[in-house]
Amino acid sequence: MFTFTVYQTLEFPAIIGILKGKCIQLFAMSTIRFTTKLLTIGSTTLVHLPLSASKKLPSRGMVMVDGNINGFDFQAPLEPDGKESHWFEVEKALLNGTGIKPGDTLTLTITPSKNWPDPKIPKDFQEVLFANTEAKKTWMDTTPLARWDWIRWIRSTKQPETRKRRIEVACSKLESGKKRPCCFNRNLCTQPSVSHNGILLENTESKK
Repeated sequence: MFTFTVYQTLEFPAIIGILKGKCIQLFAMSTIRFTTKLLTIGSTTLVHLPLSASKKLPSRGMVMVDGNINGFDFQAPLEPDGKESHWFEVEKALLNGTGIKPGDTLTLTITPSKNWPDPKIPKDFQEVLFANTEAKKTWMDTTPLARWDWIRWIRSTKQPETRKRRIEVACSKLESGKKRPCCFNRNLCTQPSVSHNGILLENTESKK
């Protein structure tokens, strides 16, 4: 028999369930509403979540969300900023669809999603991965979330030689049946173009 009670915790709603006499906690996928400015870092346009909004997410690592800006629905992976919060890139289609521009104040709603789309595989990784039959087989047997982990680990370095080595290691691990990278801090920012040492850079406007 399974019974549950909904509690409002300090950080996020949670469901406390009793299953076979044991207390377990399940995170509720509740909608988060917040207001923030549209920012730029280099050539990247992004939304940086306020810490109060990020704290309501179920993880300090990457989180997939369904969201809405100005009546325009979108799905996006929230990348950690390395400082307890999250951010996501606003791509051209979303900019054009909403009519928003850097500096605008936005009101957003986001809801964590369990439905992770497959990540786009970088060309250099795909060439090595698909040339290895056993590695490719393991890759196809992993979850989309695990695939995101591999790609985030590979891309988190600015050094070409380090990236090349990580691709080789990833394929070797996958060939041996390992489905996720180990010793990988999932709470750091893994986009080198907007970060330094896993920490999101300041936005361009704040430096002017």
